[in-house]
This record gives sequence, structure tokens and C-alpha cells, in this order.
Amino acid sequence: MLKETFSAVIHKEEDMYIAECPEVGTVSQGKTVDEALDNLKEATELYLEEFKPKTKSKSFLTTFEVTVNEEAVGA
Repeated sequence: MLKETFSAVIHKEEDMYIAECPEVGTVSQGKTVDEALDNLKEATELYLEEFKPKTKSKSFLTTFEVTVNEEAVGA
């Protein structure tokens, strides 16, 4: 078996953590960060069993700025 490393982007929505794998496109959730990550790993493994990726691309993290109306964010 071959081991591969993928990225996980995790954010919180209300009472759940949402985990996304940008390289594959899989998404999962959990009540904790660890649970969300475990569920994402399982979802990604199942996805890759069915759909073999044609090319492998690595994601990268960057930042950007936007202008937000102060009234819109409750300032």
C-alpha cells in the first residue's frame, strides 16, 4: 500500500467542524477537530478507492485582503 499526504482545511460552523481536502475535493464533519479529520481521512480513502486521481497537485495556503463595510460586520 502507498501512503500519500494531503491537506486538510478545517473551520467551525455552529457546533460542528467542517474538514475539506482541497486536492481531492472530499469534505466531512465532526463534533471535534480530531473527529472531523478522522472522518475526512475515511471519506478520502473511500473516494480514492473508487476514483483514481489522474494528476497529483499540491495545495498551498495564502492570504488576501478584502474591504468590508463596518456596518455589515456589526462594528
